Amino acid sequence: MGEASIPDATAARLPRYLQALRRAAQAGAITLSSEQLARASGTTSAKVRKDLSCLGSHGTRGVGYPVTALADELARVLGLIEGRPVVLVGAGNLGRALAAYGGFERGGFRVAAVIDADAQIVGRTIAGHRVRAAEDLPAVLMGTGATLAVLTVPDASAQAVADTLVAAGVTAILSFASLYLDVPEHVRVRRVDLATELQLLSFYEQADEDLPAAAG
Repeated sequence: MGEASIPDATAARLPRYLQALRRAAQAGAITLSSEQLARASGTTSAKVRKDLSCLGSHGTRGVGYPVTALADELARVLGLIEGRPVVLVGAGNLGRALAAYGGFERGGFRVAAVIDADAQIVGRTIAGHRVRAAEDLPAVLMGTGATLAVLTVPDASAQAVADTLVAAGVTAILSFASLYLDVPEHVRVRRVDLATELQLLSFYEQADEDLPAAAG
């Protein structure tokens, strides 16, 4: 089965498996059973076996999955070449925090450039990156080869910036804007809205409180 045929629900769990495998490798593990991988990634062993079967990996009965080989395969499927370049657009509070975030490097990415439209910010150094002007974006993308962008601009300018990114060749955007971006079909957008996530947590917390007490 090719990567394009992997179900979305399975694809969403692959990064969790990769993280668990890399932690296991650092701890010196050679193999992991489906049960161990499930516990480490917050899912079930049945889902682990089903998901990994989509990659043609079935493990070895009584032995488990080879940690290093499976991690390498997952990294390949996820398109994680070492130090894959990402452009960060928006150098406000959130952008500055993300520029210094070590998780990108641990995940196989590197921040290749930081972009902002504010003339008072352009030229400053943030987490080792000199902030480039918005008009430099096409040249930055061409020079770095980046096709992924992280968008941390205000909602009012998010769509216009997304349009610029797409026109310059970006095909995948991680957006922290609260609105949905209108992009061509070939462009993938993942939306991270922290307020929405908190609202969902609040809903589930409230729902739990509303459950009838168990009979004594």
